[in-house]
Amino acid sequence: MGPFAGMMILSIIMGCLALWIYAIIDIVKGGFKSEGDKIVWLVLVLLVPAIGTVLYYLIGQKQKQEPGDLV
Repeated sequence: MGPFAGMMILSIIMGCLALWIYAIIDIVKGGFKSEGDKIVWLVLVLLVPAIGTVLYYLIGQKQKQEPGDLV
């Protein structure tokens, strides 16, 4: 493996790690329609990072409260 391939792999890993950390922060700080949704997403992202993070960005973002929503 050459230096370019090693740098590409490192870049991909760092990008995935950054997305995972951002997802955790977004879940913890974000308002969800129910507290149960927040807990489920947090557990899923922490226990199954690769699949949980992708699913959160595809599905979980839609379950968050909008700023103007009533509680």
